[in-house]
Amino acid sequence: MRFMMIVKADQRSEAGILPTEQELADMAKYNEQLVKAGVLLAGEGLQASSKGARVRFSAGKPSVIDGPFAESKELIGGFWIIQAKSKEEAVEWARRVPFVDGEIEIRQVFELEDFGPGEAVEHHRRLFEQVAKR
Repeated sequence: MRFMMIVKADQRSEAGILPTEQELADMAKYNEQLVKAGVLLAGEGLQASSKGARVRFSAGKPSVIDGPFAESKELIGGFWIIQAKSKEEAVEWARRVPFVDGEIEIRQVFELEDFGPGEAVEHHRRLFEQVAKR
């Protein structure tokens, strides 16, 4: 099972304040643990929402809203995607994140096998195979 560990944005990340050298070092040690355990699939920090945009759809028509966005606690500041045997294992990995303050939301990622068989699922499978070859 794959899980996304979503780091909630905060006032510092939304202000564009970068982590300190010590915070980066602590995070590198944590990420190294994930790598050594063979569970890390991806992980990145995100720029402040002031550098982003949202595309909102209404009645099938898209509109673009440029950042920044209000309510930093509802924004994503970064993420990891990990391979874990259970939600409980993913929670244990999240508990080890070297944060003093903050919040991490854990969500299971859908797998193609979660959907019934069909041509659309097979189409997605072929696309993901193409991506994996890159």
